[in-house]
Amino acid sequence: MQYIQDNIWIILLIVNYAVALVTAFFVLLHNRNPSRTLSYFLILIVLPFVGIFVYYFFGQEYRKEKLFDKKKVMSNSILKKWEKRLLVDDTDIEGEKNDIIEKQSKLIKLIQNKPRKPLTYNNKVELLINGNNTFDAIFEALRQAKDHIHLEYYIFSADKIGKQLINILCDKANEGVSVKVMYDYVGNQLKSPNVEQLKSCGVEIHPFMPVWFPNLTRKLNYRDHRKITVIDGIVGFLGGVNISDEYCNGQNDVYWRDTHLKIEGDAVKSLQSQFLLNWSFVTDQEIDIEEKYFPSVNFKANLPIQIVASGPDSRWPYIMEAIFMAINNAQKSIKITTPYFIPNDQILTALKTASRSGVDVQIIIPKEGDSFAAKYATYSYMEELLESGIRVFCYCKGMVHAKTIVIDEQLSSIGTSNMDYRSFNINFEINALLFNDDFGKQMTEMFERDLEDTEELNLEQWRDRALSEKLKESFNRLWAPLL
Repeated sequence: MQYIQDNIWIILLIVNYAVALVTAFFVLLHNRNPSRTLSYFLILIVLPFVGIFVYYFFGQEYRKEKLFDKKKVMSNSILKKWEKRLLVDDTDIEGEKNDIIEKQSKLIKLIQNKPRKPLTYNNKVELLINGNNTFDAIFEALRQAKDHIHLEYYIFSADKIGKQLINILCDKANEGVSVKVMYDYVGNQLKSPNVEQLKSCGVEIHPFMPVWFPNLTRKLNYRDHRKITVIDGIVGFLGGVNISDEYCNGQNDVYWRDTHLKIEGDAVKSLQSQFLLNWSFVTDQEIDIEEKYFPSVNFKANLPIQIVASGPDSRWPYIMEAIFMAINNAQKSIKITTPYFIPNDQILTALKTASRSGVDVQIIIPKEGDSFAAKYATYSYMEELLESGIRVFCYCKGMVHAKTIVIDEQLSSIGTSNMDYRSFNINFEINALLFNDDFGKQMTEMFERDLEDTEELNLEQWRDRALSEKLKESFNRLWAPLL
């Protein structure tokens, strides 16, 4: 007994590493992404006791398998019932004369292979720059709602802008408009009185996948990172702006640069279907689909849009695959704005190869960012990007949170997905792909205006940065697949 007491820490370490060895064996059997597997190995080795805790509480995928198998079955069952009522038919790409559509036909077909992701033509859009313009547009549209309002957000705060939204939703519910709100449990910042206020007005509100320790699991769970607003099945919004004063410039010390999109037309039906599928999963309700959810629009336009959604319930990382194919299809230019650049090997190789083949690749990232780990993990990729001829610009005016891509001034992407492993493989995300040169030029002009508030990285100067900076980058890159 005395021997055990004298050597308790040694015994505990032996037990720890014995358990870690068995754990590592099962991690290996899962055949995960090699980088992520190595990250877990590193945690188990260098963080005794803590590493096992992290893996067993947050790293195992049994929760994903059980929950999302159920969601997949439910979604497939509902989709079969909805198929004839979605009122969106697949477009015959081969018969189209549009040069952009012909150029991107493989990309379009790739997304169409995911059920209910058709290419739609009858659309018009408005590009919304920053939170102030976004909230003005959304609130104006909400006040015009006649039948239903559907909201799905990662962050819903109870601050000034959040309370303004709550009041609008209550007013519309009191008018008889059906209001459904879904918020991510981890990202949510609503308090119980706010939720009760909404419920007392007749608003249906539900959290997405509640967890026990939201503060601990903010970065280690499958979260609903989408920002979707659907009004009467005709008007829709998506992009990077959450419900928070943080996005309202003029109210905070940090300037927040973000991009959102307003859509009117048939593409809203795809947003609607994604909302309703998640709503069914969250509430365990089988939605009785009525034609009011997928109405015919009363105008004719010709802006092709395809909505692409992805998440841990899907077998394939659709958004990542779409970005990968779009990069490979680029002939002249690729312009990316992202708050976090922590790419997988496929995207990184595609970008470097595109640049070395003569495509002008430019990327805007934050100079500081809102996460120490993400900042230095992002910086760890800069040298190899610069060596490949990619131009990287650091946004100096504040925090750039926009998630946009424009390729050849023809294909544009706006949505919720960051350029990182978490968005590609772990979170629920949604992007809009727009195939239109006029809108592409508008996106390019926005990108070039943002360049005025950046400083460009120089390869030689970057190589001369302090050793301490390089060490921070290398250390945080080790955890990149887990960020």
